[in-house]
Amino acid sequence: MEKYPHGHHQSVLRAHGWRTASNSAAYLLRELKSDMHILDVGCGPGSITTDLATKVPQGRVVGLEPTAEPLEEARKFAAARQVGNVSFQVGDARALAFPDQTFDVVHMHQVLQYLKPADRTKAIREMRRVIKPGGIMAIREADQSTVTFHPETDSLRNFVDLYRKVARANGGEPDAGRRLHAWVKEAGFETSDVTATAGTWCYNTPEERDWWSSVWYDRILHSAWAESVLESGYATQSDLDRLAEAWRGWGVNEDGWYGIMHGEVLCRVR
Repeated sequence: MEKYPHGHHQSVLRAHGWRTASNSAAYLLRELKSDMHILDVGCGPGSITTDLATKVPQGRVVGLEPTAEPLEEARKFAAARQVGNVSFQVGDARALAFPDQTFDVVHMHQVLQYLKPADRTKAIREMRRVIKPGGIMAIREADQSTVTFHPETDSLRNFVDLYRKVARANGGEPDAGRRLHAWVKEAGFETSDVTATAGTWCYNTPEERDWWSSVWYDRILHSAWAESVLESGYATQSDLDRLAEAWRGWGVNEDGWYGIMHGEVLCRVR
C-alpha cells in the first residue's frame, strides 16, 4: 500500500482518535450482533475499532493497519477502556493474511480514497473474500467537494482546492464518497446486494471549532501532508502559513460552521 499521505503526526492521530462507531459508522451498527467477528481495515489509532468491539462483547474485532506506527496508540486506547476482545496487527488490504470466509463483517473507513484504481479494486475483492456467506462489507468515504464552511473565505476555499489537487496528484480520489457505490459494483457486487447511504460530520460548537481548527492548523504546518504539498510545488511555505491562520480564524469565529458529506455502502455477501 502506498505511504499514507497524511502520515502519523500527533495532529493526524488526534483527528482520527475522535472517530467512534457512533459518529463514523452509525450506518453499520444496526446490523451488528453480539457474537460477530469483525475486521477493521485501516484502523489507525483504533478508536472506531475499539468502539466496535464494545458492540460485539461475545465476538472479536481485529484492527488492521499497513504500518505499525499508530498501533501502539491503538493498543493503549483499548487497554485504557478495558476492552479485551480487540487486537491490532499490521497487514495489507490488497493481500489480507486471513483464510476465506473468516469474518462476519469487514469494515473500512476513509481508506479507498487514497488508493489507485487497481489497488482499490484489489482491496474490495480481498475484503469480500474473507467475509462469510451472509456477512457484510461496510465502507465509508469522505467527499471533499461537499465541504462547506461558514463564513466561507477565499483562503478556506483555496485550502479545499489544494487538498483535492494534492490528493489526485498522489493517485487518490478526494471525492470518493459519491463514487463508492459504483466502485464496489465494479469490483463484483451486484446492485441488489449494495445499500448506499450518506452520512455527515458537522462542527460548530466552540469546543468542536477549537478542536477541528487546531487539528488542521497543526496538520498544515507539521504533518507529512504539508511536506508533500511543498515537495509538489502546489504551495509555498507562506501559502501554508496563510491557510493555517485561516483555519485558526475560523475556529475562533462564534458563527463558524463546517460540514462534509460521506458516501456509505453496506454490501451483502452471498
